[in-house]
Amino acid sequence: MPKDIITLAITGASGAAYATRLLQWLNAHGYFVHVLVSDAGRVVMTTEQQINLSKSPEKQKQELVKKLRLNEELLECWSQTNWASPVASGSSSPDKMVVCPCTTGSLSAIAIGASNNLIERAADVVLKEQGKLILVPRETPYSMIHLKNMLAVTEAGGVILPASPGFYHEPEKIEQLVDFIVSRILDHLGIANSISTRWGYMNN
Repeated sequence: MPKDIITLAITGASGAAYATRLLQWLNAHGYFVHVLVSDAGRVVMTTEQQINLSKSPEKQKQELVKKLRLNEELLECWSQTNWASPVASGSSSPDKMVVCPCTTGSLSAIAIGASNNLIERAADVVLKEQGKLILVPRETPYSMIHLKNMLAVTEAGGVILPASPGFYHEPEKIEQLVDFIVSRILDHLGIANSISTRWGYMNN
């Protein structure tokens, strides 16, 4: 049995490394993950991670398993139009979801409850069921529209966790910057982890 079930949505913002690292960590530690990848997310995965994902969710699953060395029993991929997916209904949806990276377009749609595709609907379900929704935007600078949408999501119970890594742990590799953000995501999912050095423990 998996430790818990989590939905991970990957959209078209830069920062695919955060998503793949999070997926690998959750999979390696026994968490089942529903993966939803937008069309733009597939483009960014190819550009930044050299992972060429098919549009077919069945093929996506096998491609992720092979490329990231995942346990396929703890992973399921879903089409953006599969309304029969468990994540589309409050009666079966996991109560924890991460959109990482999160485009400002996805942020906007989630903020107004658009539910035009499975990512938006899954996020809407988590909010209405008062679960844990974490959005990881990677954009700069933020416009007033972006900030208002972030406020709306926060007021609805979501968490805005920008991909803004710290540097106090003196990172020497890009992977350490990625791990900093992934560690914070796991923290807000309520999952204990030690993949990044924490403030106050750098010299211990």
